[in-house]
Amino acid sequence: MELPQIRNNNVESFLDRAEIVKETAGQIQKDFGMFGVEITFSGEVENAYDELHRQLTIQISELVQRNYDKLLSVLYHVDITDREITQAEQDLPHYSHVEIIAHQVIARELKKVLWRHYFKSKK
Repeated sequence: MELPQIRNNNVESFLDRAEIVKETAGQIQKDFGMFGVEITFSGEVENAYDELHRQLTIQISELVQRNYDKLLSVLYHVDITDREITQAEQDLPHYSHVEIIAHQVIARELKKVLWRHYFKSKK
């Protein structure tokens, strides 16, 4: 297994295995849940990206309007940098700023899951 090269334009292609999708959704739920933000997942692998992206967009939009400091804390915890957001804005010009942040959350959480799998396979 090679170390996955996840970019803004190929995130969905890694969400092709039920195990990876469920772990990614679980990681998102765990990280947002630590800050009292509920994210649910139906378990439908085929529509996972759209389902998670839609929910994250709604929740992030709420945080932008009501509790920006909490949003910054969540993004810090998830480990999303301003540089990554700026790059995603260039890569995904059809997304709004909030949609880009939601995309970056999915991409970062997916990386965490794939890296865990990669390093487990190396043992």
